[in-house]
Amino acid sequence: MFSLITLLIALAAVVIGYGGARRFVRDRLRYVDGAQKGTAPIIAGIVAFLIALPVVWLLPLVGVGTAIAFAVSVATGVAVGARDIKSGNYPSLPRA
Repeated sequence: MFSLITLLIALAAVVIGYGGARRFVRDRLRYVDGAQKGTAPIIAGIVAFLIALPVVWLLPLVGVGTAIAFAVSVATGVAVGARDIKSGNYPSLPRA
């Protein structure tokens, strides 16, 4: 039972990390050159892992593997968001 809950928590963390990072880079960091460099996903993944470590410490049900999966999903989201910017594959923002 606990393994299923752990798997669902890990899956939710991965989906939220990937989607949030991709959307943030694509929508908010569109004109920031540093977000489109090759080192940005690595830095984002390390920072995400460091942020997830206290959560792993506070919730023993969630293991270090979840923190690693979250960090990899954030790094992948940043890389794909930067690729979306370079290819022009992003939705246009509504004009106010």
